[in-house]
Amino acid sequence: MPTSTLARVQTRLSSAVAAAVGLAAGFGVAQGTGVRALGGLVFAAGGLAAGWLWYRRRGLAVAVALGAAYVAAFVLAHVLALGVGWPAWLAVGVVTAAVAALAWAVADRPAPSV
Repeated sequence: MPTSTLARVQTRLSSAVAAAVGLAAGFGVAQGTGVRALGGLVFAAGGLAAGWLWYRRRGLAVAVALGAAYVAAFVLAHVLALGVGWPAWLAVGVVTAAVAALAWAVADRPAPSV
């Protein structure tokens, strides 16, 4: 029985990468173009892609929790950069790494074999 393209994408695409790209590329696009809405669009697209994978792999509760962590990371990057005074790319890098690690640990890591 052939595997559908959608099933292959669901198993091969890392939700951690989708989340990381959404955060880092979203910031990069916003900063590079000067159009915050364009960066927000990239951020939303990465979050939706990751959220879809989280939902398909681990269910609604995990998808909502990881989605909340994704949005919280976005807010935290702003707090670290604007409130604490960290360089913007450092703040984005730290929260991106944290969300990617969390996504990998919760949704992407292979189940232990018995």
